Amino acid sequence: MSLALAVLVFVSLQRLGELALARRNTARLLAQGGIEVAPGHYPLIVLLHGAWLAGLWWLAWSAPVDLAWLAVFAVLQLLRVWVLATLGPRWTTRIIVLPGAPLVREGPYRFLNHPNYWVVAGEIMVLPLVFGLVWYGVVFSLLNAALLMVRIRAENRALAR
Repeated sequence: MSLALAVLVFVSLQRLGELALARRNTARLLAQGGIEVAPGHYPLIVLLHGAWLAGLWWLAWSAPVDLAWLAVFAVLQLLRVWVLATLGPRWTTRIIVLPGAPLVREGPYRFLNHPNYWVVAGEIMVLPLVFGLVWYGVVFSLLNAALLMVRIRAENRALAR
């Protein structure tokens, strides 16, 4: 198996595992009285991320791999794990507010608002760079930024309540 193919398999399996974790956490949070906020943009996020990954499969499955950018991507994966571990059962791909629960202020949240979105933004730009697809990373980064403006605004309003 080529390195490009191995990277794409890794990212695809990672995302599928995260979707399963998010579904489980979402169900648990809703059962505890959590309230989903601003679900209208969620299908666009799923579409964007799905198109990003599908396009990488189409364009990069046999591309040469830039090891320096792959190292940057590996660091982003460590940061992703830190975010998920910090949020634990409160991590989900949806905006769910658990009334009465305090905001998370440890881990990367001590240093940065919305660290998960920073990591995802980095991944959307960096993984295409691993395969030399600068234009692809720029296009999807701009699309992601537009969606994140909507999402972060909605999440900030929900968390401020």
